[in-house]
Formats: sequence, structure tokens, C-alpha cells
Amino acid sequence: MKGANLLAIDQGTTSTRAILFSSAGDVLAMRQKELKLHYPHKGWVEQDPVDIWNDTLWACSEVLRKGDAAAIGIANQRETAILWDRKTGRPVYNAIVWQDRRTAPLCEKLRATGHEDRVRARTGLLLDPYFSGTKISWILDNVEGVRKRAENGDIAFGTVDTWLLWNLTGGKVHATDATNASRTLMFNIRTQQWDDDLLRILNIPRAVLPEVKDNAADFGTETVLGKSLKIGGMAGDQQAALIGQACFNEGMVKSTYGTGCFALMNIGDEFRESKNRLLTTPAYRFDGKTTYAIEGSIFIAGAAVQWLRDSLKLFADARESEGIAASVHDSNGVYFVPAFTGLGAPYWNPHARASISGLTRESSAAHIVRAALEAQAYQTMDLMEAMKADTGRTPEVIRADGGLVANGFVCQFIADMLDIAVEVPRVTETTALGSAYLAGLQVGVYSGLDDVGKSWAAARRFDPHMDPQTRTGLYGGWRSAVQSVVHSAGK
Repeated sequence: MKGANLLAIDQGTTSTRAILFSSAGDVLAMRQKELKLHYPHKGWVEQDPVDIWNDTLWACSEVLRKGDAAAIGIANQRETAILWDRKTGRPVYNAIVWQDRRTAPLCEKLRATGHEDRVRARTGLLLDPYFSGTKISWILDNVEGVRKRAENGDIAFGTVDTWLLWNLTGGKVHATDATNASRTLMFNIRTQQWDDDLLRILNIPRAVLPEVKDNAADFGTETVLGKSLKIGGMAGDQQAALIGQACFNEGMVKSTYGTGCFALMNIGDEFRESKNRLLTTPAYRFDGKTTYAIEGSIFIAGAAVQWLRDSLKLFADARESEGIAASVHDSNGVYFVPAFTGLGAPYWNPHARASISGLTRESSAAHIVRAALEAQAYQTMDLMEAMKADTGRTPEVIRADGGLVANGFVCQFIADMLDIAVEVPRVTETTALGSAYLAGLQVGVYSGLDDVGKSWAAARRFDPHMDPQTRTGLYGGWRSAVQSVVHSAGK
């Protein structure tokens, strides 16, 4: 099957895409549709699962008009939770998105009763509304009749990958992969099993859970596209990007700048609990063998640029932000902490809210735009400092991807602040590409990870040029701005 094309589904927070790749990783066709987010209450973020599925079906159907595929791979926004009726296939409630903060009180209650150490030791995660488990508990407790039906086995849970797989296979397959399962607060990443103690803590019946498979595995055959394609690969979006960036050696780092920013460092086949409030997570699992990563999760990256565009109307197109930022020599002391949905790693403060500080009469729209872009480097620096403390490693290069890497100012400022070279790959659709690689591994398009790694190549490289004194001063200002936000949140 060498040389065959592969269909990738990249279902993200703000859009759904289907991409047809050649075996060399070239994009042959792509269709995309924006996905609406709903904000029914302060701190709540939801999506319509039916919209997610319909958009996926449309995008896949359109792409397959351009050519055939040997198999399908799925990458997805990870912690978004969906429950549906097994008989009708209808969701019992909207999808609760990973950005949603409604379960902060439950997380605080579980933390106060001493459960976080057990959760961290088994899942590599912290008790935060970010993860799926407390979202499931909320739906079970707040949607009439659902808990009883769940206990009777009539309700299925899934992250977005599982929801798409269920629909692609006409309800025949209820499964997920190790990377998505690991983000639920219910999956023991040491034993690679659903954990009964954690299910008890969260009061979630085992009957709702999907089967957990390797990342490259037989996930069944699609029945709705008219092609009978094998579904051979599945991974959460950030792990898919790690695979798409060919970060297969210990110490390699990829950082994705999409809606949020997520940096993962490959740490090999030994589980190591973070001591610096990062997450330990499966990077990928093949043939039952797990490779782990240390992850730093930042909730808002490109979404800050969208806010400047859509809410403040500072520009009409996100691409304009690069020129606006470069039109001023610096941010004039302005710092933008984009904590719109709380602070992620390494702070983990769901109560924090965004701030723009350091404003004076000389401050302009350009300074605010520049500060928002600079924040991506500062947030990444927070993660790299914690990763270094955890692993003793500083990467030689960061492989960067996501929509924001089209912005040369952002990439150069990241390189300058981290004092680490940033490489942007030839194929920037790394999340989708990673899922295509997984499907290709399953059906024999690729012989192994070495075969996959051969296709990776850098298109652009940004080397650091900032002097250490300037770097130290800028980062000190950022740390002060963040601490002010944390203090205002009362934590």
C-alpha cells in the first residue's frame, strides 16, 4: 500500500477540517468549516455535537471528491466531553468544551478532600475543570434522568474522537485511544486501564466508558462516506501534532500555537510525575508500549488575536497583527495576560481573568497588539522553565506549528525570549498529518516511525538574537503582570 493517500480529520475547537494527504505528507485537498461556540453562562463554553458531526461528514465528503484514500486518521480537541443515548445516537446535552470552567467548585471540593495527589500519581493530571471527568459528573448530575440511564448502560461517553468514530461506524464502535483517555481524570496512565478508584471519586459509572486502543489500531470501518475506509489512527490533537512533528526521540519538543498553546517534550518510556505543575501524558502508544511526554497547557494563544480582531476591532484579518506589532519598537511596557478562561500551566488558576497592564497615555493599539503577540513567548517561557526543572533538559530547537506560526514576529520573539531556535515545518498541518501518519502505520503505508520521520523537513528557522539583559527585564515584567492577575483572583 506504499504511496497511498490518507484522509485526516482534524476536529478542533473553532473549526473542523478534513485533509487528504499523499504518503509524502503533501496536502492534496482540504475543506474546513468554522464551528460555533456557545457561552450560556459566564465561564461556560459549549458546542453542539450534531454540528461537530455534520461538519465532519461534509468536510470528508467534499475532500474525497478530490481523490481516494487508504485509511482515515482522527485528531481532535481532547478534553471536550459528550454524552449520548446509545439507542438513538442523540446527545443528551451539548458538548462541554475543554475551556469551560463550570466545574471549578467540584475540583476545589475534590482537592479539599485530599484527592489531588492520588489523581496526579495515577493520571499525571491535576484537578482542574479543563479535564473531562468533572464535566461528565456535571452532566450526570444536572441533566434530568441521565444518571439513571447511564447506570443502566444506556448512555455512552466520549471525547470528540469517540463521538466521531461512533457516527462514522454507524454506532458499531465505541472506542478511544490512550492519549484521549489520558485526559479524562479516569484513566491510569501507568497501568493503561480505566481506574475504578477514580471513577468512584468522580461518581461516574464504568458502563459509559469506551474501549481504549493504541494510537495506530483497527478502529473499524466507516459506513457513511460510501468508501468503506478503515479507520486506522486516532490521537488527541496535541499528541497528533507531536507525531506530525516527528518528535520521536527523548528530549524533543513541539509547541503548537492554535486556539491555545501546548508544548510537549518526549520523555521516553518511563512515567515521571511532574514536580512543577506540568502534566505527564502519553505521547503515543504502539503495540501496547507507551511513550510519555511532559506537557504544558496554555488555554489562550491564537484566541487572544481573535479577541483583538472580533471584540476590539483592532484589525480585520489576523494576519494584519504581524505588521501592526512590528510598527512599534516595543510594547512600551504594556503586558497582555490572556487569562480569558483562567490560567493553565504552571499556574492552574481557573479564577484568573485576562488583563492588559502598563497602559499610559502614550499606549496605542499597536502596543496592545504587540503585547498580545509577545504573550505567546512569555507563556512558552513559563512552560520551558518548568520543563527544565522537571527533566534537566533544555531543547536545542522547538518545532512549532499551529495557525500563529505564520506570524514571523511571533516565531522570532519566541526564539529570542527562550534563547532557543524555532523551526517551522514544511507541512504546517501537523495535527492532521500526525493522525494521517497513524492511519498509514496501521494499514502499511509506513513501515515504522523511522519511515515517518524521514518526511519531516523545516521550511523556516528562527535563531535567537536578543541580549540576556533585555530578555531578563522583559520576562520580569511578565512575571509581575501574571502575579498581579493571580493576586486579583484571590489565589
